[in-house]
Amino acid sequence: MTAGLTYAHLHSIAASGEQQRLTPEEAAAELFETARDDVYRYLLSLGLGPAQAQEATQEVFLRLYGVLRKGQRIANMRAWIFRVAHNYGLTLRGQERHWLPFDTELETRVPDQAGSPEQRLIDQERRTKLGNAVASLSPQQRQCLHLRTEGFRYREIAGILGISDSSVGEFLRRAIVRLRKALDG
Repeated sequence: MTAGLTYAHLHSIAASGEQQRLTPEEAAAELFETARDDVYRYLLSLGLGPAQAQEATQEVFLRLYGVLRKGQRIANMRAWIFRVAHNYGLTLRGQERHWLPFDTELETRVPDQAGSPEQRLIDQERRTKLGNAVASLSPQQRQCLHLRTEGFRYREIAGILGISDSSVGEFLRRAIVRLRKALDG
């Protein structure tokens, strides 16, 4: 199997039975290549530091490999790895005495190469407003929003976070209202 597996293909591996044709090493490696950055960013959004999030990301994929090696089938591998990342990230965060939320100013420190100085200033102010608004969201709202931007459906988010579909909808609704107010006001 080539390393050029697409997300849609990986998403359907279990449904199509192709998971059986891949060795556990190949299946875990393919998903690692396509989803590790997403998992890493999600762990950062849970409040883990960069080094801890990187180690946790590796642990998530090692757990995936272990499950696949035992011959267990996973209906939705992407949702499974995010559920494991969520639980493991919360466990690690709970072990910390002090933790800081993800640094929302990180994006504003990356220089923008396009636009006039005025436009860059306007864009930077807008990103700062948005970053502050995201930081003001509840942890559940941030987690739901992040997973939704990763392409997960409400039902999948509910499964990852261990909450009801309606709670996901309400957290997202409140988050969007707050973000709109922050950007419009």
